[in-house]
Amino acid sequence: MQRRAFTLAALATPFALQAAEPVKVGFLVKQAEEPWFQDEWKFAEQAAKDKGFTLVKIGVPNGEKTLAAIDNLAAQKAVGFVICAPDVKLGLAINRAAKRHKLKVISVDDQLVDGAGKPIADIPHMGISGYEIGKQVGAGLLAEIKARGWKLDEVGVLRVAYDQLPTGRERTMGAADALKAAGVPAANIVDAPQAKTDTESAFNAANIAFTKNAKFKKWVAFGLNDEAALGAVRAGEGRGIKADAMLAIGIGGSQTALNEFTKPTATGFFGTVLISPKRHGYETATMVFEWATQGKQPPAVTLTSGVLMTRQNQADIRKQMGL
Repeated sequence: MQRRAFTLAALATPFALQAAEPVKVGFLVKQAEEPWFQDEWKFAEQAAKDKGFTLVKIGVPNGEKTLAAIDNLAAQKAVGFVICAPDVKLGLAINRAAKRHKLKVISVDDQLVDGAGKPIADIPHMGISGYEIGKQVGAGLLAEIKARGWKLDEVGVLRVAYDQLPTGRERTMGAADALKAAGVPAANIVDAPQAKTDTESAFNAANIAFTKNAKFKKWVAFGLNDEAALGAVRAGEGRGIKADAMLAIGIGGSQTALNEFTKPTATGFFGTVLISPKRHGYETATMVFEWATQGKQPPAVTLTSGVLMTRQNQADIRKQMGL
């Protein structure tokens, strides 16, 4: 009798282990070292803890690593993944790979597109209205320009540009249009194309622009993220353009911005339009989990809004946003 009980227990063991195996959800980001994506991962891990699944974090800096990561997730028996791809034009390849492995997929931040540049309808997306966020940046700059008593026609406007990314162009054009609508001459807007979306690339782009446009003594600057705005500020500082003559507003509300706000003396980095990484990390990971395990279809598109955060209000704003 004892021997038979042992045999049954032994047979049951693999099934018990299988039943206990956690549900895995992937979270793939294009620049894992960027503070914004670190924050998204942090909140996605919180979702995993709250909902009872395992998060698999993978950096995907190029197309080859993106497709390899999807294969990796399938090998780990993941149920799906959230992705901010290194190139939105990888959309069709990502969709094919996900379907081949029967993985649920949601895009975050940058919406995946097909060969014609149109959003892929069957991949749910959470992002922001880039143009509206850009207009918020423009409104914030205009309010501070007025508070400082600067004349609109004497201000140089640095648009740190990353136009190959649709949301990047939308954000910066929204800011530029808001400034032009208020009376800033179009000729005062200087484009500074950056090679990548990090601070160093923005610094290099801004340096060239400042050299070519030395006639402006007062500057405002913006780009697609906090790193772009900060790169412009650092380049300005190197050329003697200090906080009293520089006004930059970023986008994201990342650690990059917070580091500037906590410096003993205010810099030219005036503020950031805070987008909630909590929603982008926590909600997207939860959506994939619930879609795969409960059949709960996510909305086709979820757009989040931002709020202007400055050195003065950052503690209150972060508390309101659950950060």
